Amino acid sequence: MIRRTALLCLFYGLCSTLALAQPTEGAVREEEWAAYKARFVEDSGRVVDDGNGGISHSEGQGYGMLLAWFAGNRADFEKIWSFTRINLMLRDDGLFVWRWNPQTQPAVSDPNNASDGDILIAYALALAGIGWNEERYTAQAGEIASTVARDALFEWQDKLLLRPGAAGFAAEDRPDGPVVNLSYWVFEALPVLEQLAPEGEWAELGRSGLELLGEAAFTDRNLPPDWLSVAEDVQPAEGFPARFSYDAMRIPLYLIRAGEDDRALLDRMRQGMTGDSGGLALVDLATGETYEEPMDAGYRIIQALMTCVIDGTPVPDELLGFEPTLYYPSTLQLLALAHMREERPECL
Repeated sequence: MIRRTALLCLFYGLCSTLALAQPTEGAVREEEWAAYKARFVEDSGRVVDDGNGGISHSEGQGYGMLLAWFAGNRADFEKIWSFTRINLMLRDDGLFVWRWNPQTQPAVSDPNNASDGDILIAYALALAGIGWNEERYTAQAGEIASTVARDALFEWQDKLLLRPGAAGFAAEDRPDGPVVNLSYWVFEALPVLEQLAPEGEWAELGRSGLELLGEAAFTDRNLPPDWLSVAEDVQPAEGFPARFSYDAMRIPLYLIRAGEDDRALLDRMRQGMTGDSGGLALVDLATGETYEEPMDAGYRIIQALMTCVIDGTPVPDELLGFEPTLYYPSTLQLLALAHMREERPECL
């Protein structure tokens, strides 16, 4: 993982080269990675989303590469990257198709990309390229970052925004367009992408994401939706459930991992996303009511980490042990644990 001082150094332009980031592997323990791999990573390098019909997607491949890097497992990193490159890097622009389904023929039925998956893959390649002194990883990361900068970043109403995919989200594509997804802002990756592709103005993208989070506070829960229309006033996007749900729940984790310590913002989100039983509340933003309260440790650890950042309360022991459940909460839990080990030992 990039140490926090280096991340801030990069973000504020105080460092001149990506090499100064000095990433540190080992934030995911060997036994944790072994358990994660046994459950979710096939021998081919395919990361399986077992909570979503057993498909794979660019987000999952990027997460898998990132966790393999944090675990210091170069062979597994290469295996996951190989599957990703061969099976998802099919678009003419060099980005990744977003979904691969072993139950269909062909396995790729939708050629659209997902910008968060592209960013996660580029970020993981950059860290591995620096840490393992592997120039081919760094070069590939730079090519992906440049393409995202060219094709996915766009200006709208004096903000630099991130298009979720190449097709279907722009102003010309839908009546309430543009539509964005704030959970696609992988804040910790932006300083690294800034060094790889400085034409992208990634720091400005980060600032716009924080501004939109301030504006996208719906119902008395003050929470953002997964999908947000920015056509005029920000509103939940048409055609998607108006919900704070499985996408948006990772926003505070991304903020914290990037070193964002805006306690007012984090506390606003923590209060809104905490359910009556202490689980993570998924909220209907038309009514403000909780429609689901998943109790998986991988979700609850996000709230506990927010509490630690806000008031210094350590994360409960019950959330610190890793036992894989489903792909998504297991991934989020390892990202949270890795962050605490590297940057916030007071939370342990």
